[in-house]
Amino acid sequence: MAAPEPQTLDRRALNRALIARQLLMERSPLTAVEAVEHLVGLQAQAPDPPYIGLWTRLAGFTIEELAAAVRARQVVRIVLMRGTIHLVSARDCQRLRPVLRESLERSLISTFGRKLAGADLGAVAALGRKLVEHEPLTLGALGAALAGRWPEHDAFALANAVRNRVPLIQVPPRGLWGESGQARHTTAESWLGAAADPAADPAALVERYLAAFGPATVKDMQTWSGMTRLAAVVRQLGPRLRVFRDEQGQQLYDLPGAPRPSGDTPVPVRFLPEFDNILLSHADRSRILTEEQRRLVFTRNGIIRSTFLVDGFVHGLWRIERERDAARLVVEPWSPLGRGARTELKAEGARLLSFAAAGRTRTEVTIEPVAQEPVA
Repeated sequence: MAAPEPQTLDRRALNRALIARQLLMERSPLTAVEAVEHLVGLQAQAPDPPYIGLWTRLAGFTIEELAAAVRARQVVRIVLMRGTIHLVSARDCQRLRPVLRESLERSLISTFGRKLAGADLGAVAALGRKLVEHEPLTLGALGAALAGRWPEHDAFALANAVRNRVPLIQVPPRGLWGESGQARHTTAESWLGAAADPAADPAALVERYLAAFGPATVKDMQTWSGMTRLAAVVRQLGPRLRVFRDEQGQQLYDLPGAPRPSGDTPVPVRFLPEFDNILLSHADRSRILTEEQRRLVFTRNGIIRSTFLVDGFVHGLWRIERERDAARLVVEPWSPLGRGARTELKAEGARLLSFAAAGRTRTEVTIEPVAQEPVA
């Protein structure tokens, strides 16, 4: 007898699955470190967005909880998925980096191949490791030191050769809320006192991705991770995965027991920080924003702007304007808001200001008028 046709999941069903797994349906009781692991890291080009990303997902989260985890080396900032800086747990640093090694080395060659042509990258990585383990260095200082040995090559390219071939973490105060200063690097092994996990497994990475972002296509998995050839990994997982289809007929994979709420499940408004992974982790992002909206969020200089969700979907942008003793949260919707959504945004926005602008004596939430035609 022929196997039954896979169930089709529409856009709203995929949205609700993503919202639930991203801890946005209701605030979770997880600790900061537990949530960072569940989410398989938080993208973290800037130090502060992960704090807001956890605040919007966790009950009772405080700035000090994550800052203490950074200082205690329970979480670290390191280049991982897509060749970008992520905040991950110490354990995930040791088990994710080996799986991503090939994709990071491929990214290095595609970006800096010409500038590194003829360089012995093994020797560059070995010297770079020695230098940063002697003293944490900025990439600029590391590149300058390496250029003394390889003057015919670009210093920045040499520093990136080390960062992509050696697991370099950014040491505090980088990663602490409100702290400034350049990022200084040392090796994960010296910082954590442990080597990478030799049993690291791409199949485990795929399963963890699905737990946080599924259901998903193979292309989605590869977009999130920066890896290739994951179709073979999915075939290896075989009966451990359920198969669905989206409305375009693409095959989706998922964990059997993962949450898949009904598409009409109510979802509260949520404020998302810059670079939130929920917007970056699928090839097809239509489960949370349209292509027209994506162009408003993703800037040409690589910034992923702060957004807010209404009914689980991106509905506009937000920013905080700070003065000496005052802070104003400016909400910029792309299409008209109902009275209930406006009330909810005002209340949630006030909570965001009490978190992100604590100590200001005057705070205000302003919802701007729609400045353009509604975005489909």
